[in-house]
Amino acid sequence: MERIELKVGGMTCSNCALSIAKYLQKEGLQEVKVSPIDGSVSFNKEENIPIEKLKTGITHLGYTVIDSNSPIKTSNSLLSTNKKRFLFTLPFTLILMLHMIHRWYPIHWIMNPWVQIAICLPVFIVGMRFFGKSAIKSLQSGIPNMNVLVALGALAAFVYSLVGMFYFKNDNFLFFETTGSIITLVFLGNYLEEASIQSTQKALHSLVKSQKVMANMIAFDDNHAEQVFAIENTQLKTGDLLLIKTGEQVPIDCKILWGDCSVNESIITGESIPIQKAKKDFLIGGSILEDGIVKVQVTAVGNETVLSGILRMVQTAQSEKPPMQKMADRISAVFVPMVITIALLTFFVTHFLFDITFSVSLMRAIAVLVISCPCAMGLATPAAIAVGLGRAARKGIIFRNASSLESFKKIKQVVFDKTGTLTTGRFDINTFHSLIDVAQFKEIAFSLEKYSNHPIAKSITMHWKSSHFIQWKKIEEIKGIGIKAEDMEGNIYEAGSCQILPAESTDQEHNVYILKNKILLGWIDVKDEIRPEAKKVIQWLQKKQINTILLTGDTAQKAMEVANALGIKEVYARQSPLQKMEKIAALNKITPTAMVGDGINDAPALANATIGISLSDASQLALQHADVILMNQGLQNLPEALGVGRHTFITIKQNLFWAFSYNVVAIPIAAVGLLTPTFSALAMGFSDVVLAANSLKLFVKKVL
Repeated sequence: MERIELKVGGMTCSNCALSIAKYLQKEGLQEVKVSPIDGSVSFNKEENIPIEKLKTGITHLGYTVIDSNSPIKTSNSLLSTNKKRFLFTLPFTLILMLHMIHRWYPIHWIMNPWVQIAICLPVFIVGMRFFGKSAIKSLQSGIPNMNVLVALGALAAFVYSLVGMFYFKNDNFLFFETTGSIITLVFLGNYLEEASIQSTQKALHSLVKSQKVMANMIAFDDNHAEQVFAIENTQLKTGDLLLIKTGEQVPIDCKILWGDCSVNESIITGESIPIQKAKKDFLIGGSILEDGIVKVQVTAVGNETVLSGILRMVQTAQSEKPPMQKMADRISAVFVPMVITIALLTFFVTHFLFDITFSVSLMRAIAVLVISCPCAMGLATPAAIAVGLGRAARKGIIFRNASSLESFKKIKQVVFDKTGTLTTGRFDINTFHSLIDVAQFKEIAFSLEKYSNHPIAKSITMHWKSSHFIQWKKIEEIKGIGIKAEDMEGNIYEAGSCQILPAESTDQEHNVYILKNKILLGWIDVKDEIRPEAKKVIQWLQKKQINTILLTGDTAQKAMEVANALGIKEVYARQSPLQKMEKIAALNKITPTAMVGDGINDAPALANATIGISLSDASQLALQHADVILMNQGLQNLPEALGVGRHTFITIKQNLFWAFSYNVVAIPIAAVGLLTPTFSALAMGFSDVVLAANSLKLFVKKVL
């Protein structure tokens, strides 16, 4: 099974996305995701399904595949965009509108039906070429889109005008200006909608732009003299050497080999204060070198870079549909047939029951067709999510799925791991006690802990690093407990928490115990600093009436020290990974719970929480199970993540309320004749703009 990602142009609303999704599912594809916001389409494909056939099928639906591997190119013709089509049709429509002011300011030549049809025909042809073609293809796909309504309205007015021109031969039956105004104003509305929706993507666009830059590559000539030449970062490979100077953008993820510098990583973390970096530190592609000169080695390229990973996760989240959107999608799928039915009822009821003239009844039916807006319902959620995800990404907050944004609205308590989450995770050995030779004790501890990724193990390895270590016959890491190894003579060594001690042991307050064949060799205590931002975050949560809980595998004494310093009242210590998972499950039953953690031990608990939140330097297992990732150890961004999530949900509710209420109110108003087709087209065009503008407020809205 292969995962395919494409870009598709021409989608204007959720009906378009539904048409493409329905076609792909019909072709036997799985996990189909289509986003009308950015045009991304992804699906799982069996090897025997040719990709070119799928691209051709999408093209036949009336859309354009614009991924990098497709031969299909975007047209640059005179009428290739909604803006160009609007500007082309506008002069003709303005002239036709003179027909409406004839009774006050007589303009005799405009009343000539041959003049009107000559002026209207270019507008009608352009409109039908776009709306008519799209309407027919959407009907063929089984999911009629909004263009069906526009095409029907414009066609009805045009045909009726032809009947009036050739049969009735009466000026009162000419509605060519209605045809022109519908087409022109819908083109205007589509253009404004596109511009508004594109602006919801501005945060992502800034990240994308930073991906393609020039780099100073270091190479060596035949005399081993160093040479520097410019190369595009897309041509770099892992292991290449680069030179980065003050003011330049870090072209790609890399590791410093020489020099030190200060780096602005705001594009990734949202934090503009420069960070000091030295030899062996990593630089993130897209960040800015504010001061210093460094020589670096490329560590990741292409889709493996941090920035690419962020973009991929945000785009994936955009294409997913939270629960609130599914109801709107169901309504959108039947909306067009429902509106056509209402328009027909409007015509027959007003004409036959209320004895209103044929012309007026027809204009009311056309007004119903063109004032209806299924796009608003389809875009209500995606537009808000696009802005919410974009704002979060700019702050270094990455949502793995859109549902997490919505889930934040109900979080009532947050559970924190201790080590590496509330504390820095950078340990110093505070004290140790050995019952054997000290050098031998350090060698055993180093030989065991070098195989663990736990922060305490890493600190011991760093402080007691040695070229002499034991070669193990077998070694394994037991989650939440420690390391167990067997040497060549069959002796069993262990390094871990008090859980590895014999049952009769009473001394259980140290961080790490070293045992040989269940006999204690000594213990190690480490010192960890509380994150400087941790107390402020805890206080903010408590101020917002969100309960805070400490859940750790550390000793009760160590846990209480941290809890007391931060003001956390509820503490669960000495918890194994299984116990953490069970505790989160129990807390979730009481009230929706978020879990913040960063270790391998936290992965099961993160997966079981309502929302799992991990830090960017967490273990890969923890990251895979997290719904939200805070970049650059960004615990300080937790309040922002909660705020963005909740206000995105509020914006979604406002958008859906507007979308539904607009259609519920607008359709009856048009049906009773209070709006002409021209004003109806104008109202429909601006309905999506209002929705997009409300979504855009999220960029500047105060969420804390």
